[in-house]
Amino acid sequence: MSSSPSFSVEFFPPKDSGGEERLWQALDSISQLSPDYVSVTYGAGGSTRERTIRVTGAITNQTGIATVAHLTCVGATESELINTLNKYSADGIDSILALRGDPEGGPKSPWVSTPGGFDHADQLVSLAVSMGFEVGVAAFPDSHPATMDYEKDIEVLIEKERRGATYATTQFFFNAEKYVQLVERLKSRGSKLEVIPGVLPITNAKQLERMSLLIGAEIPDFISRRISGLDGDAVRVAGIEIAIDLCSNLLKAGAPGIHFYTMNNAYSTVEVAKSIGLR
Repeated sequence: MSSSPSFSVEFFPPKDSGGEERLWQALDSISQLSPDYVSVTYGAGGSTRERTIRVTGAITNQTGIATVAHLTCVGATESELINTLNKYSADGIDSILALRGDPEGGPKSPWVSTPGGFDHADQLVSLAVSMGFEVGVAAFPDSHPATMDYEKDIEVLIEKERRGATYATTQFFFNAEKYVQLVERLKSRGSKLEVIPGVLPITNAKQLERMSLLIGAEIPDFISRRISGLDGDAVRVAGIEIAIDLCSNLLKAGAPGIHFYTMNNAYSTVEVAKSIGLR
């Protein structure tokens, strides 16, 4: 394992050819910084499954950058999940982020079981590990939006580690103390799970509000005041400054690296990564 902090980025599958072009432009800019890995998400309800598989494979094959593929249980039978894992393996992908996934209405909507499928991410962890994959899972410094039960979240992470998960990537958050609390709580239970903080450089105030409500992330008052009334470049500048401060505090607290939620735009992520010395 490298002694220097890791630098990783996350993209979502584009909806059309224009979005795909923007994704590759962003990836080209970020690849100049040699990220440790790139991850590609699924949409709610597994709605972008095929694009995720295609884009993830293309990134691996065309850039040589290690790729972590997201995989969710939503709307898939066990045999379909095995088929997806086999496709990833054929594309040279050996690491996945195993998630239950969000129903079509989002994380707070009722869960709908798929006959012959899985209802919990720990089942997917076991499957992927049995097929030889390195497996990461999700962590929630502000609690999982479907439960808002911090202690249950800890139990779930411990069980996923028991089943073979080796690291967790957090949802985005804005309070470094919550990351430290999560790590210390896991350590107190004997966990050796590596927890990588996920950071979202703010670029759009309305988008931030929508996403925060969706995933249950708390927006501290100081950030609301900082970006209130701003738009365009002013929001991006403030977002970069906020992210630099958060990332610096996380690294000082011993975070093993930073995972950036790019929203398929490279500029802010590149600026923050350079400013905090990740690259």
